[in-house]
Amino acid sequence: MLLESVHLALLSIARNKMRSLLTLLGVIIGVAAVISLLTIGGGARERIRSEMAGLGSRLIFVFAGVPPDPSVPAGVKARALTNMHLINLERSVSEYAIVAGYAETPLRISYGARGLPGRLLGVSRAYFALREWPLRRGRLPTPLELASNASICVVGSKVSEALFGIENPVGARIRLGPSHCRVVGELSDRGASFSGDQDTIVMMPLGLFQTRISGKNEVDQILINAPNEASIPGLKTKVAEEMRPLRRIVPGQNDDFQVEDMAEYMRQASSIIGNVTAILGAIAAISLLVGGIGIMNIMLVSVTERTREIGIRMAIGARQRDILVQFLTEASVLSLLGGLIGIGTGLAIAWAVTAFMNVDFVPSLAAIAAIAAVSMLIGIVFGFFPALRGARLDPIEALRHE
Repeated sequence: MLLESVHLALLSIARNKMRSLLTLLGVIIGVAAVISLLTIGGGARERIRSEMAGLGSRLIFVFAGVPPDPSVPAGVKARALTNMHLINLERSVSEYAIVAGYAETPLRISYGARGLPGRLLGVSRAYFALREWPLRRGRLPTPLELASNASICVVGSKVSEALFGIENPVGARIRLGPSHCRVVGELSDRGASFSGDQDTIVMMPLGLFQTRISGKNEVDQILINAPNEASIPGLKTKVAEEMRPLRRIVPGQNDDFQVEDMAEYMRQASSIIGNVTAILGAIAAISLLVGGIGIMNIMLVSVTERTREIGIRMAIGARQRDILVQFLTEASVLSLLGGLIGIGTGLAIAWAVTAFMNVDFVPSLAAIAAIAAVSMLIGIVFGFFPALRGARLDPIEALRHE
């Protein structure tokens, strides 16, 4: 019975190809929008996770800033972290964790007539060990060079390509805003991250940066690499306890610094992307409602056009249930067909967008199955009234219908 109803539904759709296609447009557009948004959102979430994982899953960040608190007035600015905070944290936790600090500023990097905008980082001695950044050419600054604030630097791959082309940059002196430095190494490609393009940076000793560039003994952030993930909660607590007396924070007073770990950043980023994707998907799903109304309308037209057919079927023994199943099946097949076309279209759109954005194409099989089920459900819900109307036709009146 069901297979026969599906066969009749496909024959009916085939007889009215253009009308069926126009009816399905709402479902196709809605499903394509939802699938593409979910897939793009999933790819963006995976990209952020992989970038953050590249920084290290055991990384702890310490930075100046008032934690979110309704009792804290808006616009309150925290005091910057300084070398004192970095040195004290190095002393207190360096026995079992790597501690490094950095400060950065955007500026123009130039060599002769060539130049490009980039970022200059002043880094402490443990920064290179903490980030485990491989080199393409040259070497990293030695501990003595970092401690003595030698006028040396390492450059990102895009900086090297823009200033030197295929030539070896090691040994050249480049200009960094008002200062100069001698290049001792070129970093390997790292690509973009949530903090910006990592290949357009130049790194120099922190003390040299503070003396020649910023003029302040401040650091933007202190990084701590925990020995293992299990030690992160305890290490965060210890860091906070060390920082409060250094920042002269008395009991009961709000902290003016924050201690976060990479896992927390990943949860926050995934939550934000998930919420945005869900909102956009819900908006796009309105098209499915429009598509459902279109299916209801066309099924009402179909019942009217086939009134005499319904009367003949009833006259030769068809029951109301048979007529109901026939038109419900037709509406479901019509809607499911639109859903399948929409899924294919949405995946194609998502593939093109993710390729353009350089993020992973990660379609969700669960989402695809759910959307297909929702498409069929739309056909059942919006096709029920027309099917019920056809099933309740009086056979005698139906046979008289012209």
